[in-house]
Amino acid sequence: MKNHKEGEYAAFHRKIMLRFCFNIFISAVLVGALYLLLWKQRVGDWTVGIIAYCMKIDHEQAFYIYHNYFRGYREMFFMAAILMVLVILAWHLFRWMTRYFKEIDCGIDALLIEEAGPICLSAEMLPFERKLNVVRQELANRKEETADANRRKDELVMYLAHDIRTPLTSVIGYLNLLEEEPDMPAERRAKQVHITLEKAYRLEEMINEFFEITRLNSGQIQLAKEQIDLYYMLVQLGDELSPLLDAHSNALVLDVSENMVICADPDKIVRVFANLIKNAAAYSYPRTTISICAKETDTSVIIYFRNKGKTIPAEKLPLLFDKFYRVDSSRVSDTGGTGLGLAIAKEIVSLHGGSIRAVSEEETIIFILQLPLTDYMN
Repeated sequence: MKNHKEGEYAAFHRKIMLRFCFNIFISAVLVGALYLLLWKQRVGDWTVGIIAYCMKIDHEQAFYIYHNYFRGYREMFFMAAILMVLVILAWHLFRWMTRYFKEIDCGIDALLIEEAGPICLSAEMLPFERKLNVVRQELANRKEETADANRRKDELVMYLAHDIRTPLTSVIGYLNLLEEEPDMPAERRAKQVHITLEKAYRLEEMINEFFEITRLNSGQIQLAKEQIDLYYMLVQLGDELSPLLDAHSNALVLDVSENMVICADPDKIVRVFANLIKNAAAYSYPRTTISICAKETDTSVIIYFRNKGKTIPAEKLPLLFDKFYRVDSSRVSDTGGTGLGLAIAKEIVSLHGGSIRAVSEEETIIFILQLPLTDYMN
């Protein structure tokens, strides 16, 4: 990695070094030229002539002044000349290098004002150009993610308000009936109370699911993993959900080894399995089976939830795990799911380091759940 970084800046280093060496060379040439011109050949005679002309003295007196005050202190003049040349060339070098800082400054300005098009710098500054463009893209992605998060938050509130309103309206309606008819027959009153209670339970379930998905998204949930007998958990869950399966005339079939073990948070992972079975029951054809099979690979346990139902278009499959999404938009929240079950399942599986996806073809829907083996193999 370090060698790669050095390679990226090789052109920039080379350009700086060449410029520096060129300035050193020019300095040496100028200083040598000054030495030769000032103290050798005709320049000395020119200097004597200039002194004689300016001071209105003869040539001999001018030569005496030149010899004692110029050539006698030639080391000082020579050092002063060297210093002057070096200062001028250093100033020129720093001014040249400032151009690079100006380019970077312009690139940063382009980031701040969000100009269209890529940021372009000098050829030798390609690493800086590349990094500025990466930062530019990252800022654009984060801005888009922030806007998307705000949009999803607004949609979440909107969907929640819409879904809660239906059972809440029913609860208020039945309670109004009970209040307006105090002499209602006992049998009818009991029926109204029972319906109202069901609606209230439904409302409670929706609110609980909303808070659960919110906690999962905020990372407030900590997993308590342990060894789980997968076969026993699925058998027990099938018994608990048998009324729901019977209501849809579905049967649950397991193809799971009785010795298969997974490492997961039992309370959380059973929620995933329950949501997948409930979803399968909701969208299965009547009098069909829902099968669950599992197999173990070198790195993971893969569990398949398969049911017979209307084929889901390929473009809708990625949307299944979105919050409040329902394949059948005609299902209202009072009769269908909240649209949070699969979203909750995906969040829980992600917390376990696994993945979940769906495939659908030839009137078959399969949810494929993959959990890592590493936790309990070590």
